Amino acid sequence: MNSFILKNLRLPGALLLTLALAGCNPKGRPATESTERERKFNVLFIAVDDLNTAIGCYGHPLVQTPNIDRLASRGVRFERAYCQSPICIPSRASLLTGRRPQTTQTFRAKDAFRKVLPDVVTLPQHFRQHGYYAARVGKIFHMGVPNDIGTSGKDDPQSWAEVVNPKGRDVLEEDRLTNLTPKEGLGGALAYLAADGTDEEQTDGMVATETIRLLQTHRDTSFFIGAGFFRPHPPFVAPKKYFDLYPLDKIVLPQDAAHDRKDIPAMALTINPPNFGLDQQAQKRAIQAYYASVSFVDAQVGRVVNALDSLGLADNTIIVFWSDHGWLLGEHGLWRKHTPFEETARVPLIVAAPGKQPAVSSQFVELLDLYPTLSQLCGLPASEGLEGVSFVPVLDDPKRTVKDKALTTVKMANGKFGNSVRTARWRYTEWDEGREGAELYDHDRDPNEQTNLAGKPEHAETVNRMKQLLTGPATNEKAAAGYK
Repeated sequence: MNSFILKNLRLPGALLLTLALAGCNPKGRPATESTERERKFNVLFIAVDDLNTAIGCYGHPLVQTPNIDRLASRGVRFERAYCQSPICIPSRASLLTGRRPQTTQTFRAKDAFRKVLPDVVTLPQHFRQHGYYAARVGKIFHMGVPNDIGTSGKDDPQSWAEVVNPKGRDVLEEDRLTNLTPKEGLGGALAYLAADGTDEEQTDGMVATETIRLLQTHRDTSFFIGAGFFRPHPPFVAPKKYFDLYPLDKIVLPQDAAHDRKDIPAMALTINPPNFGLDQQAQKRAIQAYYASVSFVDAQVGRVVNALDSLGLADNTIIVFWSDHGWLLGEHGLWRKHTPFEETARVPLIVAAPGKQPAVSSQFVELLDLYPTLSQLCGLPASEGLEGVSFVPVLDDPKRTVKDKALTTVKMANGKFGNSVRTARWRYTEWDEGREGAELYDHDRDPNEQTNLAGKPEHAETVNRMKQLLTGPATNEKAAAGYK
C-alpha cells in the first residue's frame, strides 16, 4: 500500500499497528528504515568566528555568555582544545577535511583544498553520503568578513544539500563604523559599531533565525546543520545593549611584562608599533566592542539551542560549539590572530552528546579530531585519510588521554612558516625551522607566555625534545582505540 493512500485513509489504530508490524508504518516507510533513522543522532554544528576563550564558562571575570555557559553545563567543555592554524582559511579547511594544513596545502586566501585534494570527502559531505540532510547557514567553510557576507565565499558545494547566506544591516551600515586603525582593511581593522535596531536585523541574528527554520523543517530527518556566526570577527558590530554590558572603566588591559616583546622573534611581532600605537582608552574601546560582539553571538546561540529543545530534538542531537581559532586583545602588544601564541591557538570547544555526562576535560584535543569523533558518535564508518582521531573515549571518561600534544602552524605573508607544539607544560615555536628564531614558554610558571626560554642553556634539552615533538605523531594511538 503506497504512502499517499495510507496518509489519506482514516484507519483504526489497531489496523495501523497491524500494518506497521507487517513491515510498513503509516508513512509508508519500511520498519527497518524507520528504526535506523531513529537510531541516528543529528548534529547541530555551531561555529563562531575569531572567538577566544573570553567566555564565562572558561573563567572570564567580565564577559557575559549565559547561553554558552548553559550549553557547557550539559556537555563536555574542553580546556585544552587547539586549532591547526590561527587563520580562518587553513583552520576551517583542516577541521572540515580532518587533515592538517600541511596536507590540505591551504594556508592563505588564495589557497583551496580542492585543488590539492579534489576527491576529499569533507565532514558534512561524509554525513550527506550516509543519508543525512546536510545544510549550512552563514560561515562554515571560509568567507571573507565583511566582504563575503551574503555570498557563499569559499564554500564547498559538494558538502551541502542547502545553503543560506544571510546579509544584515551590519553590512549595509558599514559607513557608520568607527575605525581605530584606518590603515587596515575592515576584515582586520579595530573597527566597531554600537548598532541600532534588533538582534534579528543583524547578519548573525538572521543566521539564528534561518537555522531555527531549518531545524523546524527537517526535524523528522536525520540532519547535519551548520550554524556559522560571523562575530566577533571584525568589524565588531552588535546592538547597543551589548556594548552597555561593558563600561570602559571595568575593562582591564593585558599587563605584559616590560621585557615581553624583547625576546620574541621579529616574525611573530605582526603588529608594529605595539597595539597599533593606540592609547589605552582606544584599546579599551576595541576590547569593549569585541566583548559586546561575543555577548551578541551568545544570545543568538541561545536562540538556536532553545529552539532545538522546544522542538524535542535535544535527546537525539549532538551539539558542537567551536571557534576556528582564538584572538589576541593586546597581549604582547598584538591584536588579531596569525601567530601561534596560546591566545590564538587555543579555542573554546563544547560537545553535548546524548548519553554523555557533563564534564570539564583538561585532555588535549584538536579541531581536526571532530571529524572522526562525530562519525563515531553517529555510527558512521571512518572516512579514509583522516589525520585526526576520535576523542569519544574522552567524552566517556574526561580523564582519558588520546593525545599528548597539539600542533599549530601558520604561513606568514613572507612565505615562511611558524610551527608550534603545545604540551601539558610547554609551548615551543620555531620560525622558518628556527632560522628566524624560536620560542619556549613554561606554562607551569609563565601561563601568559612572557618569558622566552628558547635561548637559555639550561633549557637546551627541553628545546631538543620539543623539536622532536614538532614532527612526531600527535596521537596516543593505544588510548585512541584505533578509531580514525
